[in-house]
Amino acid sequence: MDFRDTAAEASFRAQLREWYQANFDPSSVPAAGRPDADHLRAWSRTLFDAGYVGLTWPKEYGGSGLSPSYQAIYFEEMVRAQAPEHIGIIGLNMAGPTIIAWGTDAQKARYLPKLLSGEEIWCQGFSEPGSGSDLAGARTRAVLDGDHWVVNGQKVWSSYAHLADWCILVVRTDPDAGKHAGLSYLLVDMHAPGVEVRPLKQITGDPEFNEIFFTDVRVPKDSILGKPGDGWKVAMTTLLHERGTMAFALVAQLRQHFTRLVELSRQPAPDGSIPADDPVVRDAIAREWIELQSLAFTNYRTLTTLLTKGQPGPESSVVKLVWSEANQRLTKLARSLQGLSGMLDDKGGVWDGYWQYRQLRSRGNTIEAGTSEILRNIVAERVLGLPRSR
Repeated sequence: MDFRDTAAEASFRAQLREWYQANFDPSSVPAAGRPDADHLRAWSRTLFDAGYVGLTWPKEYGGSGLSPSYQAIYFEEMVRAQAPEHIGIIGLNMAGPTIIAWGTDAQKARYLPKLLSGEEIWCQGFSEPGSGSDLAGARTRAVLDGDHWVVNGQKVWSSYAHLADWCILVVRTDPDAGKHAGLSYLLVDMHAPGVEVRPLKQITGDPEFNEIFFTDVRVPKDSILGKPGDGWKVAMTTLLHERGTMAFALVAQLRQHFTRLVELSRQPAPDGSIPADDPVVRDAIAREWIELQSLAFTNYRTLTTLLTKGQPGPESSVVKLVWSEANQRLTKLARSLQGLSGMLDDKGGVWDGYWQYRQLRSRGNTIEAGTSEILRNIVAERVLGLPRSR
């Protein structure tokens, strides 16, 4: 892996950096880092109009057809500018690549353009109350009735479902088949009759996760990806991209947090001391920098696999696992540097409670996109080649 930009990549980086300077004002994002949905939709459209959305997607589907290395550069410069992400991260990184891989020409033409522009937001309907991380244990049913699938069941932990227009939904269409063989994969209109979203307010106060209830929801027969019974294979395509391409975004986010941690450490504490003058604090910050670099280089390994094989390898599971625990540790360190004021909320905390919010939100990192326990099994079996534990 050559860590230097090629001439073309260097030119892209310079143009992107210049574009951010001309088009993005960091003060437009609230101090605590929580822009609202309308702001994110508008910003996502700005990114799309500038040609910075879908960089690695094939040109025939509205992308730029660039190498994954350009996406990595994009995330690096996004962090440097302290800019927010596109609102449709689930669509861009999960639904879109899955539709490209499995969708019909009609499905690609219908869904991909509005997904790229941010006009339509997607959510994921995989987890269920009774199955957790066991996707093959899904019990939400879809029964064919003429030209429609009739869907009944419940999903949970669906990020952005309260904002979403569409859902990638794993359902059981053949209850008599084996666990994996009886699944199918539907594209479901979240505004259809019978779809009910119940936001789950998190410890941050935000309703980012949701429950989704499906009661006799009629989904057009042609809204299936692949054939009936292909659901497990289609879902594996989704998860490969969730734990692969999104790893670049995770490490970019951690780098942004680290930059702000260093900035915080150089500011006077309430007692007038400078946290960075304390060697113990410097050691703790150094540990986080080392962890960040190890994640970045692991991402380069993933990038190499993407460039040579066309899809991410199991290294992405390592990144997600280590990132989630590193982010929890880093945000806890940042709050501790504030002394007693670290216990205050956005009405009195440093930077309007930026670190308080970030630490509370980080508690979900070791659960979402695969729990740490599941990821350790993946790493043990697929990376280290250890015997199956179950």
